[in-house]
Amino acid sequence: MSVASDQMEEESVDHKQHVVNHNLTAHHLKQYFFPTEHVPRLSASDPLASQLIAEEKPVVLTDTNLCDTALKWDLDYLAQHMGAERYMVFLSNNHKFKYYDEAKIKQYKTNFVPPTRRVDLTFPEFVKKLREWKPGDERVYLQQGLNNTVGQAIVMDFLQFNWQWLNMQQNNNNWGPLTSNLLLVGMEGNVTPVHYDEQQNFFSQLVGYKRCILFAPEHYERLYPYPVYHPHDRQSQVDFDDPDMEKFPGLKLLQGMEAVVGPGDVLYIPMYWWHQIESLPHLGNTVSVNFWYKGGPTEKIEYPLKPRQKLAIMRNVEKMLLEALREPAEVGPLLRSLVLGRYTGEEADRQEGALVSAATPHTN
Repeated sequence: MSVASDQMEEESVDHKQHVVNHNLTAHHLKQYFFPTEHVPRLSASDPLASQLIAEEKPVVLTDTNLCDTALKWDLDYLAQHMGAERYMVFLSNNHKFKYYDEAKIKQYKTNFVPPTRRVDLTFPEFVKKLREWKPGDERVYLQQGLNNTVGQAIVMDFLQFNWQWLNMQQNNNNWGPLTSNLLLVGMEGNVTPVHYDEQQNFFSQLVGYKRCILFAPEHYERLYPYPVYHPHDRQSQVDFDDPDMEKFPGLKLLQGMEAVVGPGDVLYIPMYWWHQIESLPHLGNTVSVNFWYKGGPTEKIEYPLKPRQKLAIMRNVEKMLLEALREPAEVGPLLRSLVLGRYTGEEADRQEGALVSAATPHTN
């Protein structure tokens, strides 16, 4: 057996031991319709970890000490030190918190009903809602950028993060600037449905446990994203809890990766990788912080193109057509007419499937 194979076997054992150590069972981890393999769990000093980041592949880093000063950020500490400012809180009638772009609601000419609603609460008000929650109440999820409006103690903890390690990753991988840090405080059982981001992300878990399910960019056609003009841009139209295999036949070929992250873990989520984030049920509330970086300068074009480059091209084609046509409803038909009648056989079927999944929203 090769050294690489030995190392991957050791990672598998480590992953299984991590799950066992936290007593995770089917009670915590829902079984979905697609197979998954584990995301490697490695020391930040392991050369393989650096290689995976350079190759834009997910990895859980166990000892970055990135946010050690924030491992004490439980609800009581945050309520005491976040100050009197009002923070962004989302409310949902169910366990899902699906992102939508408010700016695109007016652009989208069909009646769109946001799946969540936003309110601004002080942190003590948020904690009160969370702790007094009972079945039938709206679920709550705080999502707030970390900036100088938070309390002084939080700022001091933030300044003591391991910025040296972060800056090294940024430089080594030729990333652009850090764009934001988002503080995420949620109830157990909350789910952010599958989507992708156009930025690099170090996801740092502080309190509680989250399950992260990821899919490589090449699964684009199998996850049926909304069109770029839709308020749910970058989100999948597929409901993992109730998948419609007839409407979305590509789901039968879906394969993913997954990891459970706990306090002190940092998950690297590469840009354009699809991911669903779940606060594990029955294990208490969760607190996380992410670090979003822009991708690096335009890289040298080498063929064949990488899957994420193809995804970016498809987004840009949609955007250019929308800008030229100025009518979202015309984008899908134009894309279909570009292919229909010009290609034959398997090539036509393949391209038509790709274009329809990219340009046409499915409705129930």
